[in-house]
Amino acid sequence: MDSAPDGEDRAGLIVHRSELAFAVLNLYPYSPGHLLICPYRHVADLTELDRDELLALGVLTQDAMRVLRTASAPHGFNLGINQGAVAGAGIAAHLHQHVVPRWSGDANFLPVVGQTKALPQLLDQTWEVVRNSWDLYAASGAS
Repeated sequence: MDSAPDGEDRAGLIVHRSELAFAVLNLYPYSPGHLLICPYRHVADLTELDRDELLALGVLTQDAMRVLRTASAPHGFNLGINQGAVAGAGIAAHLHQHVVPRWSGDANFLPVVGQTKALPQLLDQTWEVVRNSWDLYAASGAS
């Protein structure tokens, strides 16, 4: 993710950019469409964001939920920020908000027993669906 904002959107899995933050597909998703909402400025803690960055993170999270509802009709979402290694932050030096679409019955025995996840969609396919939905959302004047 550290190099993602500087590269080409598709190669970096970025589905949308705003002035202060961007939305990128998680390289190791819990479900198809799992997004990370990231400020461009590298900070490790939510309290380090200024008010404009905090607002941008929140607005982009709302927009991501609206786009994912159009793209894949999830039944709900998990939203969260993991701060620090002890809390599960994989990239501790760069704060990011998880937006994880969820469907009824999507949790099963595989993660517990088989220690694996079943993902019915490749990242490139997910990028295409989410990016196209985001373009339609932006064209509607909603963002």
